[in-house]
Amino acid sequence: MRSALFAATAFFSLAVGQPVLAAEAPYVDDRSDAEAVIRSFYSAINRQEFARAWDYFGDTKPVKDFEGFVKGYAGTERVEVKTGGVSEDGAAGSIYYNVPVAIRATAKDGTENVFAGCYTLRQVNAQIQEPPFRPIFIDKGALKPSTAEFEDAVPASCGDGPPPPKKDAALQQVKKAFAATYGEQCDKEMPGGEPLAEPDAYSLRYKYPGAEANEPELETRLFRFFCSMAAYNVSVVYYVYDKESGVRQLQFASPELDIHYENNNSEGKVEAINVIGFQTDDQLVNSEYDDATKTISSFYKWRGVGDASSVGTYLFRNGNFSLVQYDVDASYDGEINPQTVVDYNTPP
Repeated sequence: MRSALFAATAFFSLAVGQPVLAAEAPYVDDRSDAEAVIRSFYSAINRQEFARAWDYFGDTKPVKDFEGFVKGYAGTERVEVKTGGVSEDGAAGSIYYNVPVAIRATAKDGTENVFAGCYTLRQVNAQIQEPPFRPIFIDKGALKPSTAEFEDAVPASCGDGPPPPKKDAALQQVKKAFAATYGEQCDKEMPGGEPLAEPDAYSLRYKYPGAEANEPELETRLFRFFCSMAAYNVSVVYYVYDKESGVRQLQFASPELDIHYENNNSEGKVEAINVIGFQTDDQLVNSEYDDATKTISSFYKWRGVGDASSVGTYLFRNGNFSLVQYDVDASYDGEINPQTVVDYNTPP
């Protein structure tokens, strides 16, 4: 008997038309968690990589044979997927994950159907496995036609228990981006030896200039990651997230400086500081975010006492941060006496 999962797919397999251009769909093969496996499964379906899709299931397959599985998607153009809060249970050497799911299936004739239900995935304890190793796999799934709009069709929970806490999808995406870029560059633990903390997170709401009063506010999420500590300087990395652009790492403009000292001796009097260009930095030093002023600041100490340093100020405007002021103290005289070399804050 065909499962409800396969019935859902067969329901919208209406007619064989032109083949899907599989290369148009992104390739995703991520088995790091249950939600990622579900998204990887539908990535394989959208790319017509049916052997890969078949392999995400364990010993219990959604249909009797692989040929029938492929035929079930003969009329499918594409499938969009949304997931809800994942719950888990441990039993007999395995962890079982319950994933609420909604899909919007578009057939090759353009008709759309929404299905909702739950997948159960299983991870066999890696310590007791023998080759070949089996990562998280789909144990079973049951999707039924839904009359709800796709955006609202994801079930609140699977089973009789209360819904699990809502997963912060933006935070998870940002953490993956940070790990992919800086996993080998940044420190593995916080100063003092404690485990790496979650990034600081902020919500910045705004409207573009000229927006109507009744237009809703836009939101940008800001995430601040500790990266490394060396002597008296701590480096941090920033990411932002919004619904239109997704995850972006912030890059910060800073001036390139040509500094002249008396007698060409850096311990002597500063004669001139010239800005000869600009560069971008992917990390800021001793940096903080001030939510009251919507500014990110950096304070780079050229030596431990901090009498020689550079300070940047970046203001949030219209969804992004831009350099508005840069101060430099180039003298190693034991005093704090910076001068402003870039000023977009002060009216002319």
